Amino acid sequence: MSSALEQAFAGKRSGGRAALIPYITAGFPDPESTLALMKGAARVGADILELGIPFSDPLADGPTIQGTSFRALEGGMTTRGALQLLRSFREEWDTPVILFTYLNPILRYGVDAFVRDAAAAGAQGTLLTDLPVGSDPELEASLRQGGMALVRLLAPTTSLERVARVASEGDGFLYYISRTGVTGSRSDLPEALEEEVRTLRDVVGLPVAVGFGISTPEQAARVGRVADGVVVGSALMDILDREGVDPAVAFLSSLVEGMAKGA
Repeated sequence: MSSALEQAFAGKRSGGRAALIPYITAGFPDPESTLALMKGAARVGADILELGIPFSDPLADGPTIQGTSFRALEGGMTTRGALQLLRSFREEWDTPVILFTYLNPILRYGVDAFVRDAAAAGAQGTLLTDLPVGSDPELEASLRQGGMALVRLLAPTTSLERVARVASEGDGFLYYISRTGVTGSRSDLPEALEEEVRTLRDVVGLPVAVGFGISTPEQAARVGRVADGVVVGSALMDILDREGVDPAVAFLSSLVEGMAKGA
């Protein structure tokens, strides 16, 4: 595991709350806003950032993240541009950053070059939505070079036998998708979520972060009571789109406060 990721989760556990992990689409609505939101998120207490590298066919994402990806691409954002944003962020902040994307942008960039440049830019790891464990062992090994974490996804439909294998071949933390389907904010959370997360934590050694649908401080606090991390993406991007950077940062601040109270 990346030592920075390990420290982020350990620090929050010792403080009695889960880690807050905002997702931010690189280049949406423009590079300047992305960088400002990354800095603002770190300033108000986000523990790990997921920086999304936009892709033209984001099948795992719902309308909000799809829309941000398309608009970022229209604005000229590239994998190289996302890494430049990370380098700029690293001039002031050491908050861990995971690069969230699909396999195609990395293959187009070149796997070895991507791992080298991502590590040099200051990334702690990658999360690829379309690279299942065991699908390409050589590629998976390449992506874990140089201490980069390869964060894995789990779903409610994942069997416990499969969970054990995914956990054994993952790094940093496990991203548990709270519901089947695509990303997007929801007004409620699955009734069985707490039980599902407790079961996962009993059988894996890595921290478990939960995402897909979390959109309020109350939901974040509820998830944070059972999980090691809380991922918020669509709700944050919706606010950024409608209202701008400052309200988006204020929203993250409200999540931090809610999670601290609910711990």
